[in-house]
Amino acid sequence: MTSDDVLLRLEGVTKRFGATLALNRVDFDLRAGEVHALVGENGAGKSTLMKILAGNEQRDAGRILVDGQDVEIRSPNEAARHGIAIIHQELNTVPTMTVAENLALGQEPRNWHGALDRRGMVRAARAKLARIAADIDPRRTLGTLSVGMQQMVEIARAVSEDARILVLDEPTAALSRAEAAQLYRLVGEMRRGGAGLVYITHRMEEVWQLADRITVFRDGAHIGTRRRDEVHPDDVVRMMVGRPVEDLYRHDRQRPGDTVLDVENLAGPGVGPVTFRVRAGEVVCLAGLIGSGRTEAARLVFGADRATAGTVRVRGRVVNARTPREGIRAGLAMVPESRKDQALFLPHSVEHNIAISSLDRLSSAGVLQRRRIRQEVTARMDRLRLRRSALRLPVRSLSGGNQQKAALARWLMREPDVLILDEPTRGVDIGAKREIYELVNELTERGKAVLVVSSDLPEAIGISDRILVMRAGRIVQELDSRLASEEDVMFHATGAARRNQGETHD
Repeated sequence: MTSDDVLLRLEGVTKRFGATLALNRVDFDLRAGEVHALVGENGAGKSTLMKILAGNEQRDAGRILVDGQDVEIRSPNEAARHGIAIIHQELNTVPTMTVAENLALGQEPRNWHGALDRRGMVRAARAKLARIAADIDPRRTLGTLSVGMQQMVEIARAVSEDARILVLDEPTAALSRAEAAQLYRLVGEMRRGGAGLVYITHRMEEVWQLADRITVFRDGAHIGTRRRDEVHPDDVVRMMVGRPVEDLYRHDRQRPGDTVLDVENLAGPGVGPVTFRVRAGEVVCLAGLIGSGRTEAARLVFGADRATAGTVRVRGRVVNARTPREGIRAGLAMVPESRKDQALFLPHSVEHNIAISSLDRLSSAGVLQRRRIRQEVTARMDRLRLRRSALRLPVRSLSGGNQQKAALARWLMREPDVLILDEPTRGVDIGAKREIYELVNELTERGKAVLVVSSDLPEAIGISDRILVMRAGRIVQELDSRLASEEDVMFHATGAARRNQGETHD
């Protein structure tokens, strides 16, 4: 089998959702033994195309050919029969079941009495996990594993079903570096085994590390396909957004003002004590490895989790934030890491999601001022380039980047003194990233204090004034972002710097 063997070809695929043309006569093909990166801004049509390929949506026009034969894919089961497997960004597994049960789902072995053969299920699970070199106990409950390990279980299931066409949708969005490296090795092994892989990602470094070819979608249309060695990253970005994107991480440093957020000896589950300050016009980033306590520290500050010790002050006033409501009243705001689980009311409208945290000041004698609410919501939508036509749509119908904008718009209405952003650009395209960074600049120009949690080291360095590196629940080093490198951050995050450099423990 050569790399020129076409496993999958999509021709003129079109899909409408009401008046919205989600896919406009797009073409795409995948060859055996290649990684084909599919990139584009949120809403470009990538996910819609993959849903059609998975059998979750039906095309309005066009053809799907597998091994040169026209096929109809009306369900995920039909996709599987054609050797197609999709590893979604939001895992399609059952966290309350064991690893073995997840791997056997729908194909549970039975003994001669007709009873469930649990020993056989565990043996089969070990064999499936061994195929991808995943060291996971099949008897463990899936939900107790890290997201990366859960993803490996889903990949093991796809490989065990002899999938020849594997779609990976933002596979490293929630993975540690070690887990991502393991995934990269697996991708290489599958490619060498003759499988074709569609790799959807917003991370350009992954595209250049893994892909053989790159296809760009924009506004539901196929913009172009290029070999990786024939194109420069700047060209791909230009194709994605329709314009050059320069200085992505540009940060307009302000002259810091008075201290706005003062955290002293704060402690809680998995954190502390930690002490730090964020001044007016300043962006401070909490960096470190997964499990270092970054998110936990941010949640303690906001009141999402209850602190066991320490003091938080906003503009000199002690904040007794035992709940998010108390944190909001004190001038704090937080966009959490998981927008779908923790930030948004998915069935409700975009308008409701943006207005929800400001209703206390948009009512008179207990009656909501609906006209004023609409005016303020649309003003924030305009600022973040959210189409007004989305106002009454359920927020779950928006792309990931636009959902993040809706979460941010909520706090723009509230005008907080301190904005906490936990992984603000995870799963967000390049254009939306730039808009979020511009918003951070705008807030600091107005004297706001911004606290960011980020696993993206170029982002952490590029948009902040100072970096506080965390390890094992404590701040171990403070770095000036103008002088810091990715290696500096990782040295302190891993503890490798202790032999040669002193560490600051707050």
